[in-house]
Amino acid sequence: MKKGIYLSLVCAASLYAAEAELGTIDVEAKVDTEVHKDVHGDDIKSADVAEALMKQSPSVMLVRRSGIANDIIVRGQKKDNINVTIDGAKIYGACPNRMDPPISHVLANNIDYITIDDGPFDVESFGALSANVDVETLKPTQEFHGDAALNFGSWNYKKASAMVSGGTERIRFLLSASAERGGQYEDGDGNDFAQQVDNYINNNLNGNMAHDKKLKGQAFLPQYRDMDAFTKKTVLAKVFWDITDNQQLKLSYTGNRSDDVLYPTTPMDALYDDSNIYNAEYVLNELGRYSKELDIQLYKSDVDHPMSNMYRKASSMMLMKNWLTTDTQGAKIKNRFDLDKHEITVGIDYSLRNWNGAYYGKNDMYKGVSIPDVDTRNIAFFTKDKIHFDKFDVDLGLRYDDTSVEPGLGTLQSNDYNALNGNILLTYHMDEKTKIFGGVGHSSRVPDGRELYFQKAGKVLGTPDLDLVTNTEFDIGGETQFEDATLKAKFFYSKLGDFIFYNADKMINRFENMDATLYGVEVSGSYIVTDTLYLDGALSFQKGEKKNPLSGQTGTNMPEIPPMKLVAGINFEEPGDYLLRAEVIAASAWDDYDAENGEQYLPGYAVLNLKGSKTFADHFEVTVGVDNLFDKTYAVSNTYEDLTLISGGGEVMLMNEPGRYIYTNLSYKF
Repeated sequence: MKKGIYLSLVCAASLYAAEAELGTIDVEAKVDTEVHKDVHGDDIKSADVAEALMKQSPSVMLVRRSGIANDIIVRGQKKDNINVTIDGAKIYGACPNRMDPPISHVLANNIDYITIDDGPFDVESFGALSANVDVETLKPTQEFHGDAALNFGSWNYKKASAMVSGGTERIRFLLSASAERGGQYEDGDGNDFAQQVDNYINNNLNGNMAHDKKLKGQAFLPQYRDMDAFTKKTVLAKVFWDITDNQQLKLSYTGNRSDDVLYPTTPMDALYDDSNIYNAEYVLNELGRYSKELDIQLYKSDVDHPMSNMYRKASSMMLMKNWLTTDTQGAKIKNRFDLDKHEITVGIDYSLRNWNGAYYGKNDMYKGVSIPDVDTRNIAFFTKDKIHFDKFDVDLGLRYDDTSVEPGLGTLQSNDYNALNGNILLTYHMDEKTKIFGGVGHSSRVPDGRELYFQKAGKVLGTPDLDLVTNTEFDIGGETQFEDATLKAKFFYSKLGDFIFYNADKMINRFENMDATLYGVEVSGSYIVTDTLYLDGALSFQKGEKKNPLSGQTGTNMPEIPPMKLVAGINFEEPGDYLLRAEVIAASAWDDYDAENGEQYLPGYAVLNLKGSKTFADHFEVTVGVDNLFDKTYAVSNTYEDLTLISGGGEVMLMNEPGRYIYTNLSYKF
């Protein structure tokens, strides 16, 4: 019996159950969906959600930019090709250089669970081309409870966080807050951010006075060489009000304040990065035969992000700042009802995003536009049907989008896009423990304001006439549960139509549409050895190729397609008492890359992480851990020139991962 309980826990932690209740989570997850539970309790090392997902999901790879605020690649896709929502609300980063990706605007200590819908199988969200990542934050409870934690780590990392929740039968509240700061981490060779930049500069000087002067300008000024890598404060506030037995109002606010975030491989650093998310949801249940649940959601998000070279030597010659803002307003209405064996959802989705940016010099003197006050307006109608019969589940979805993209400069063209997207997913339950599935989906996303209109030094680097991007994908897989083990495998094949690539050889209009193919496989599983010992592991691989080379180029490798990745762990656990985990994260060499657009060969790597936690007196928990135990120097992020990275005329500057990182977390729960 005890072994069965452990198997259930492992299944939940690995997220590969079809319909599961995971602790405080009530999620109906399709077979093509991953659910990462209890992020608040498990991922306590740092604020960075991207790093936590990279460790947990076989399909997610980290894009390292700094100590925090890193980006993710899902199944070989990133940026607008994956859709990120926080409690159903969309938030975009303001930085065209991805210093503040959407996933960075929520912290691990505020997250309940994360679902990742791989592929084009989500019709509720705008722009879910290749994956939808939905972050669900903590929910208030009637029972009064909370926690407080202190976290300490290498390189002067410090964090304090607290959460409290409670209420009555009708009204419940939750308040969570945190503050943290971290120094510049050192790679396995002992080099901090400033030293990594110095090493790159020294290795790329060529004796040309103009070249060397420009390159030396990327070094940190003496007074900033030892500054912290970031400081960050957050708050999450929620109120749930059960107005009547069948009416509920949910209100929430998420605020993030980041200051002085260093991005060593980029010519500029973030002076600050402030974001707000306001969310209101009104739910009515059992209104009649044709309305089992009516959900009305309104949200607003905004980001304020000035980046500058003021910490670099180049600022003494020419101080520059690119100050960008973005805000999004949205509304969604959806109605769910049952009809015979059908569970039907119909809805309307609306969003309006504004993105604006400009360059400034000394004393904030205006120097020109970067993102020309772009409005992206979308309205969509969607419907879903889930059919249950015999041993089959059939999921159907259909969505129609009408989108306009309008720049604030009348000299640039506006664009209108229309798209019909849909999918079908069939699941066959062979028995209670085994199921197989297969599906095909078609989705799309529009070009964003940067890809269309981005400007620098008076040149339009964006391409104003880009076409809509489409993904037609086929997925197949299966999962099974044995007496002591679980196993799941998935394969996908995508035909990407008019995919948007960056052409580094062009002086203007650097973004191009080009068809491409992308395929991959993911395998994951777990094995219960004893009542207190279990193993888990996941393996992923993707391969992508352009149909033809870009203009003036010869290569066809798709950029940003990570190499084969393995995550494997051994765990000793007695729930409620202790947990010991040793995990290996490894990847093969990155030897299929887009060299003509800045990518380079990356050696393979394998790192060992150790973690242990112990509960005392039911309320106190101590966690200690060490990542990269053997202090290996390695990099996981390539150097696609779609991002503006430091370049000395040869290979673009790589950013190494942290070396040996030791951390301790002390928490009290009540």
